[in-house]
Amino acid sequence: MSQRIRNWPIIPSSEITPEPVWLQRRAFMKAAALSAAGAVGAGVAPSGASTSMPLTYSKTDCSGCQTDEPMTPLDDVTSYNNFYEFGTDKSDPAKYAHALTTDPWSIEVGGLVKKPGTLHLEDIMSGFDLEERIYRFRCVEAWSMVVPWIGFPLSELLARFEPTSDARFVSFKTLYRPAEMRGTRSFTSVIDWPYREGLRLDEALHPLTLMTVGLYGRTLPNQSGAPLRLIVPWKYGFKSIKSIVSIELTSRQPQTSWQSLAANEYGFYSNVNPHVDHPRWSQRYERRLPSSLFSPNRIATQMFNGYEAQVAPLYEGLDLKKFY
Repeated sequence: MSQRIRNWPIIPSSEITPEPVWLQRRAFMKAAALSAAGAVGAGVAPSGASTSMPLTYSKTDCSGCQTDEPMTPLDDVTSYNNFYEFGTDKSDPAKYAHALTTDPWSIEVGGLVKKPGTLHLEDIMSGFDLEERIYRFRCVEAWSMVVPWIGFPLSELLARFEPTSDARFVSFKTLYRPAEMRGTRSFTSVIDWPYREGLRLDEALHPLTLMTVGLYGRTLPNQSGAPLRLIVPWKYGFKSIKSIVSIELTSRQPQTSWQSLAANEYGFYSNVNPHVDHPRWSQRYERRLPSSLFSPNRIATQMFNGYEAQVAPLYEGLDLKKFY
């Protein structure tokens, strides 16, 4: 036995897959064929989400991280998306995001940190305790959902890289891969790719801010931002950047994609605020999905999307009409 071991190629320990990750991937493969059937049995048939795989997670004890409002059906969550990398129609991501390759995947963390480096997807899936949080999700276009996300606090990821005392903001970038993202090749595209977003550091460190790897008990489907996206539940949905490949800590406020395109419509903060209208429509009400022309399911919008008790102290003394 020892003779055969000496004849094998020497593999660095850094390249050896940890046993929990290997076992989890084996479980994913075994369960993949059953996941769609299980969803149908639970009454939540997926749309374009058949490649999502089950996750192991716990319920959260985070204050304000649950709601007793009815959850939006999985089919609506996965078939009604804004992900302009795959097209501007709500149905485009579900149609075309299957082209996205999400394995292997890594995320670079740098800037004003003491330990810049890279996290691979297997490091993320095995290195953080995952939990389910049922959040309201409010789009700037005045439609909304209630989604059971699975992930871990962004603060836990940032802590591993040790932000310096000069860090004030966090900048994020989405993957830019034109060969797989048909929307980035469109001659009508107005976004300067890759897609960029940002938060103040205290917002990023808030307990509600979630690095998300799944929804409805499974890994994220591609159209929902696989394999790793941000969820900031008190802000409009475009702040919750998808398919993240880069995080940079900075001393200055980063320029975001929508702010660059129309700063008068999409401010840096983008907090849900029924008292500050979008220049082209009111934000006092929202259309909760599922809805239809004859049954619009119209409800009143809540300040900070219903998370005022948790996040209002972040903005004490700040003019929310000026810093919208």
